[in-house]
Amino acid sequence: MASIKLVLALHNHQPVGNFDGVIDAAYQDAYGPILELLEEYPEVAITLHCSGSLMEWIVDHRPEYVTRLREFVQRGQIELLGGPFYEPILAAIPRRDRVGQIKAYTEYLRELFGVTVKGMWIPERVWEPTFAGDITDAGIDYTLVDDFHFRSAGLVDDELHGYYLTEDEGRLLKIFPDSERLRYTIPYAEPEETIEHLRGIAASHINAVAVFGDDGEKFGVWPDSKAHCYTNGWLRRFFSALIENRDWLQVVTLGQAVQSVSPLGKIYLPDASYREMTEWVLPTDQQIKYREIVRTKEKDADWADLKPFVRAGFWRNFLVKYPESDEMYCRMREVSRKLEQAEVSVETENERELLERARTELYRGQCNCPYWHGAFGGLYLPHLRNAIYKHLIQADTLLEQLAGRQGRWVSIDVQDFNLDARKEVQLAGDRLVAYVAPARGGHIYELDVRATRVNLLATLNRRPEPYHARVLEAGKLQANLDGTSELDINNSVKFKQPDLDRKLQYDSWPRKSLVDHFLVPGTTLEEFQSGQGEIGNFVTGVYEARIRRSDSRIETILTRTGTVGRTAVKVTKTIALDTKASGELEVNYELEGLPAGEPVHFAIEWNFASLAAGADDRYFYDSQGQQRGQLQTVQTLEACDRIGLVDE
Repeated sequence: MASIKLVLALHNHQPVGNFDGVIDAAYQDAYGPILELLEEYPEVAITLHCSGSLMEWIVDHRPEYVTRLREFVQRGQIELLGGPFYEPILAAIPRRDRVGQIKAYTEYLRELFGVTVKGMWIPERVWEPTFAGDITDAGIDYTLVDDFHFRSAGLVDDELHGYYLTEDEGRLLKIFPDSERLRYTIPYAEPEETIEHLRGIAASHINAVAVFGDDGEKFGVWPDSKAHCYTNGWLRRFFSALIENRDWLQVVTLGQAVQSVSPLGKIYLPDASYREMTEWVLPTDQQIKYREIVRTKEKDADWADLKPFVRAGFWRNFLVKYPESDEMYCRMREVSRKLEQAEVSVETENERELLERARTELYRGQCNCPYWHGAFGGLYLPHLRNAIYKHLIQADTLLEQLAGRQGRWVSIDVQDFNLDARKEVQLAGDRLVAYVAPARGGHIYELDVRATRVNLLATLNRRPEPYHARVLEAGKLQANLDGTSELDINNSVKFKQPDLDRKLQYDSWPRKSLVDHFLVPGTTLEEFQSGQGEIGNFVTGVYEARIRRSDSRIETILTRTGTVGRTAVKVTKTIALDTKASGELEVNYELEGLPAGEPVHFAIEWNFASLAAGADDRYFYDSQGQQRGQLQTVQTLEACDRIGLVDE
């Protein structure tokens, strides 16, 4: 009888900085229950990847899971996959960190479970050809990526039932195609549909291997999946169906598949990710256009033949689409480079320990989730962005200690920190670090507080997203209905707060600090918020920069001569750090050439990042120490010489 091997690979992940309650809910709904069910089906083997950030949480909060998982591993029912420790996009980190993260997690799993993993999960299945060499250098023998990658290389469905060899500079890696069809039938179609699909492959292919690889969260965390998989018994029915057909259907791990069948050949895969990711990375207008084209073409009879040749975007362009992602990326690369430079001078055991602590913090700051945005979350979740900066700031502070910085100190540096071919200024001290972009309005675009490991400018611009069109459309429909605050249109668009469509506003300039405005006298706050009233050209204009330094004080002096209406005006702003007050950033302005006898409204915009502003422990206070309302409060203050912000 014709036979086939089926690999079930699950990927469990929670990002660095996620809330404990969210992770614990995922554990109770998905991670724990699937092990409990597997206990009843010892014939069903799976391949499991838990990201290092999740595994560390499990060790601290759910040690019983580790004990149970170790038993599965020891009896061969579960094969563990490795990967980069804190789930970075491999394309987004330096090669030294790719290899280092993979090796570090391999060692962590070896100490925890007593096995040396030989396979790995590639975060978000983002692939570039040079990864083959990096992965093998880290001690990994095989991996899996989407079959979309293979189709993009010219293979067809009948050539995707096994694994291939790929290489980079002679270093060989075994690589499996992960079936998109199985990702859609498991668990969304009845088990019999998957069984029949596999039966068809077995009948026409010798030594066939089919691979299902997807998020473990789809078995309990995704909407309605807990009821579907457990309460309604889909997962139990699926496991039972696998056993009932074991005379021709063998459920194996990736490692067992590698050991029992030969490679189908050699392949060189192009840069790719899963299909949806390549859509999300496109600019919003092009993403909408792309989807319209696909919706139109998929009705054509030849769409199945055309689809493999249709490709969208490239992951790295998230760093272009979202400048805030690029800011994190550039800060991360700066810390990584600093660590590499520090490593050559480490001599003592204490220095080595400090370096390794900094390395762990760097690796945590490379977790992929807030570096991009797709259908939900990601970059738009402030607690995840804050977590990245928290660990990068801590790594940087440890490296300053390693360099011998003690007591009160300040330093200033000028270089292209954000990789835009223009020079930025870094003012650093033992308590604060500020990054200034003279060529972009002289803005402060990052302001780190070392003690709390917070970037006060981890802000995010409001910008159009493809799904906003659906919100606006739903808002129009809502206006014609009964005015209720919750609307469900075809089970796809749901308003959780009233007038959501009216809250879609977009920014015309970066939401940073020291943004210099000259406004029409009498401009109201509402007009300013909507981007009206500007009569100057300083907001994003280029400033000339020079620096002054001494042992105890550093300054950058930024100057621009621009126009206010038809008048030439010169703005000079000085930003300073002083060891006498190293926790304070001193800013002074001088305006020259203002029109005599005419009113001028000069406004300096400051933005600060926090979590949800509508909370009682996040508020303004005045010079008397009195609270002036939550941070979401819109206020007009007259004759005010001091305003403070608290985020407890």
